[in-house]
Amino acid sequence: MSWDRIRGQDAPRNTFTTAFDAGRLAHSYLLVGPDGVGKRLFARELAKAFLCERPPAKMTACERCPACAQVNVGTHPDLLFLRTPEDKHELPVDEMRAFCAQIALKPTRGPRKIGIVEDADDFNASSANSFLKTLEEPPQGALLLLIGTSTDRQLSTILSRCQIVRFSPLSPADLKEVLAEQGIGDPTKLDRLAKLGAGSVTRALALDDDSIWQVRQKLLEGLMSPRPPFQQLAETWARFNEEAGKETAPQRLRTSLVLQFLIEAVQNAVKLSLGAVVAELDASEAPLLHAFANRIGTAGLLELLDALVEADFHVERRVQLILIVESVVAKFPRELSR
Repeated sequence: MSWDRIRGQDAPRNTFTTAFDAGRLAHSYLLVGPDGVGKRLFARELAKAFLCERPPAKMTACERCPACAQVNVGTHPDLLFLRTPEDKHELPVDEMRAFCAQIALKPTRGPRKIGIVEDADDFNASSANSFLKTLEEPPQGALLLLIGTSTDRQLSTILSRCQIVRFSPLSPADLKEVLAEQGIGDPTKLDRLAKLGAGSVTRALALDDDSIWQVRQKLLEGLMSPRPPFQQLAETWARFNEEAGKETAPQRLRTSLVLQFLIEAVQNAVKLSLGAVVAELDASEAPLLHAFANRIGTAGLLELLDALVEADFHVERRVQLILIVESVVAKFPRELSR
């Protein structure tokens, strides 16, 4: 792995290069930006550059020394990770204390010890408070990299003690290059996924699945019909989530993607209800959305849209997915009954 595999994030790299050249490298940084744009990859590459035993240039890893090999496989003793457990929606304070205790130990193989908090959005008051002393008085040679999606989701105690480094969505061109490296060779498919991926590799790869488009069609046609089969639709959506496997992260991604489809459809219905022309609207879906918009009305559509956006937030907060699915489906009959 090398820096040139990280697409579209020259600004964050320049931030660290400038600080390094000036001898003003901070002890803690918060890397914020949408999921799937390379924050975790960037943090690992940065860690590897600082832990490399024979760096060929500043902030560049040689990719050949034992330290680089250990970083690549995640076994370097001076590189620590903290993640939110799959069955939790917040960083447990006990795991944070253990992480801080490890950071406090002297480096094993060199002058630096690097800690990466992969789910900074998931701090609660207890885990944040236990982290404050480490943030305020980091051990000699320690570098802390926190990864989140937005500064709005950070506690003020964490935010005020970190340098902020912002990551942007990838451009369609950069996204296409990454997708091509992932084995997607069909030019038509590349164009489509780059357009719909919203600058996120994770989202684009998830959309490269025929089943999600089949579920999208079933849910849109069902939920926006005059007499939706609500239980059947909820079961279809839940089954689709479960088919992602036992891990909750892929299931959450599927839930969020379906919600984004529904949000987009309702947004288009709002535009139609106001008499606007929706140029990008699929011709086969136009009659369905027109009828739905006329039946619900602008006020009802906006209320439904708020509920969908709130549901997507609950996906990120690791609320049980079946509860989200059932609550979203239940919103439609109330809107349709008006």
